[in-house]
Amino acid sequence: MATKFSKETYLYWYELMQLIRQFELMAEEKYKMDGKIRGFFHAYIGQEAIAAGCMTATKPEDKFVTGYRDHGLALSKGVSANACMAELYGKSTGAAKGKGGSMHFFGVDVNFFGGHGIVGAQIGTGAGLAFAERYKGTDNVSLTFFGDGAARQGMLHEVFNLAMLWKLPVVFICENNNYAMGTSVERTSNVVDIYKLADAYEMPGDSIDGMSAEAVHEGVTRAVKRAREGGGPTLLEIKTYRYKGHSISDPQKYRTKEEVEEYKQRDPIGQVLDTILKQKFATQAEIDAINKRIADTVAESVKFAEESPWPNDDEVLKDVYVDKNYPFIVD
Repeated sequence: MATKFSKETYLYWYELMQLIRQFELMAEEKYKMDGKIRGFFHAYIGQEAIAAGCMTATKPEDKFVTGYRDHGLALSKGVSANACMAELYGKSTGAAKGKGGSMHFFGVDVNFFGGHGIVGAQIGTGAGLAFAERYKGTDNVSLTFFGDGAARQGMLHEVFNLAMLWKLPVVFICENNNYAMGTSVERTSNVVDIYKLADAYEMPGDSIDGMSAEAVHEGVTRAVKRAREGGGPTLLEIKTYRYKGHSISDPQKYRTKEEVEEYKQRDPIGQVLDTILKQKFATQAEIDAINKRIADTVAESVKFAEESPWPNDDEVLKDVYVDKNYPFIVD
């Protein structure tokens, strides 16, 4: 049976999702076993289909901005594994010069605008990025990611109002993994279908299966097309699941092991791999070669991070205050 998507698309999805997962598994090991990584660490494991589907539904010039569970989206947009691992290590070669850590990856050169630690703050930033694109007359779109917990922030409602009023080219993506830290959606809101929040602003909204790269691609494609054509914003609630805790220190007592295992039966990487093998898009030997390439990339990122220098002391105040000679408007 033919698929909707090409062999190249499925192989791209598989390699990207595997890179995200293997990178984070390695980083988790360096955090727990070796103590090389410190501070907060929020894994994206289980949510990889969202990053994969969004990438094939957008173009490189589109802007991505997210909260602190940012490793997967940073890697998908093209921030190198070396720069990401070095940032986790706090080294000067990191994506934020070693100053941001896990929650503050950044890559302006690849249109990845963070990594933000304040819950919900990136919602306003994402609308601002969309306003800038409208102002400059481009057809670029801002994809603004946040979790189900951030959907309870007042920032969301103020931004939704202005985004609809000004018809900004922004796609709001709620990565609903069921738990805001350890509190379920059902315990925090009378509205458990988050996409329905869009109704109050007459904004298009949709619910999408976040365990399926195909479903994510199709839903995001529709929303991005609407934004590019001047139709304004869309709210997408992409229902997903994180296999790990809220952060690396989370004991996860608020959910059962059986619940986690149930979601793992629909693992997004496994689903894509199953399609690849059934459709004979690749042999097992070719899959093994992809896995080897990813393993080498991740191993190289660790080597790069461990051999990179620490930031110099004179970096402490840099990037904090604006130099009076720095132009605010750059042509």
